[in-house]
Amino acid sequence: MLLSHGGEPSPTDGPVARPTVEQVLALAPDDASRKAGAKLGTAGPWSGTGFDGAGAAWGLCKGSGSTPYRTIVDTTGPAYKCSCPSRKFPCKHALGLLLLRAADDGVFQRGEPADWAAPWIEGRRIRAAAKGRAAGNDEAAPGAADSGPAEPAARKRAERRAARITDGAQELEQRLADLLRGGLAAADRSGYALWEETAARMVDAQAPGLAARVRELGAIAGSGPGWPVRLLEECGLLHLLATAWLGRERLPDALAATVRTRVGLPSSAEGPPVRDHWLVLAQYDTPDGRIVARRIWLYGQGSGRTALLLSFGAAGRSPAQALPVGATIDAELTPYPGGGRLRAELGQQFGTLTPATTLSNTAPAAPLPGTAPATPPPGITAAAAPAVYGEALRDDPWLDACPVTLREVIPVPSKNGWQLADSQADSALPINPAALHRPGLWKLVALSGGGPVTVFGEIGHRGFDPFAAWDPEGGAESGAATGGALVQLV
Repeated sequence: MLLSHGGEPSPTDGPVARPTVEQVLALAPDDASRKAGAKLGTAGPWSGTGFDGAGAAWGLCKGSGSTPYRTIVDTTGPAYKCSCPSRKFPCKHALGLLLLRAADDGVFQRGEPADWAAPWIEGRRIRAAAKGRAAGNDEAAPGAADSGPAEPAARKRAERRAARITDGAQELEQRLADLLRGGLAAADRSGYALWEETAARMVDAQAPGLAARVRELGAIAGSGPGWPVRLLEECGLLHLLATAWLGRERLPDALAATVRTRVGLPSSAEGPPVRDHWLVLAQYDTPDGRIVARRIWLYGQGSGRTALLLSFGAAGRSPAQALPVGATIDAELTPYPGGGRLRAELGQQFGTLTPATTLSNTAPAAPLPGTAPATPPPGITAAAAPAVYGEALRDDPWLDACPVTLREVIPVPSKNGWQLADSQADSALPINPAALHRPGLWKLVALSGGGPVTVFGEIGHRGFDPFAAWDPEGGAESGAATGGALVQLV
């Protein structure tokens, strides 16, 4: 938001929205700063916190010395100021303050800036107002640019980061070539330090997506029988991602957007919103250090689309976004760019959540008055699921798994674990080994009782991961085709 009138918010603009956790993490200069900032995203080390409603926030952060660090952030820039000696920008204290602001659990008090913060905030707003007036004069002149003063600066920052990622991708290509020349079978002799050093170089290049994949390579080396084959496969995918970034100008728009996301660049939801009655299929959290990622799968009953809502919680907090499994919500979703366009952002909601018949973890739940069974999406057979995953890989070659609903499958034990067998055909899908250690597998086995069920989950190269299933006995009518109560398995 641009400011005018001597630093006051423009009367045509609304209050500045709080940043999201994902937006804050995208500002981190490297992975170490991200982790350090996450540790400071709690109220414990902070005092004297406040905000003014126009984008500025401030606070005192307790450090190792007797004097707390004075930290100020302006989300309209964004811009940061801190009394700490760090040369990183933003520093961990600014990231921590922004994460604390994103959570906003009553720690911040709205009011005038603290005495020590006011001069910097006022100075920024005076300069912003002067630039705004200059931009307004330029617009009146023939041939003037139509962008605001912040747009060129943002473009330059994006260009600098893209150049650093390009340097990192070129270095990664050289390192992969050296690895192959030395022979993959000897890759376990150097230990994990080599992989961590390479990952650190990718972090320095501001490509966290590349860094994460390098760390995954380090976990494969020496991990058990056949590990050189698995390492070669993952090296091939990493090589494909690096070369795709280097040649991204020649890629189709959707694939280029996927590549940008895979290397770690943030993106925003775009395109026309899709309004529908969305059935909440599953919700589960994945911890990543002190950051918690929440995934919510939705199915549009009119559009037939499956969508993923992704949100984050800092410092061990649960993400704010939550939807009850089995409920239906009348809302608009705006998709993110990229292959498949599964991820979306929840927009305007119309009316209230419509509850659905669900099953608790302990005993069947009686249907609520006025509710209906959670009718599952049209399912496919277990034999058809691998083809769906293969088709999804055309849009995103680095996709680990994609969502599918399997109809009339029976969980049965196999030599290496469990599998879902077609009740009408001689075919089966292995269940992802990661799911074998969760209690949800035994819920699914008990729910089936040896009979067919309809299951929602993800199919990938490790097998099928069940997230939810419909109880044929739990709805108004029996039979997997009619739905029944929805049981969450994660």
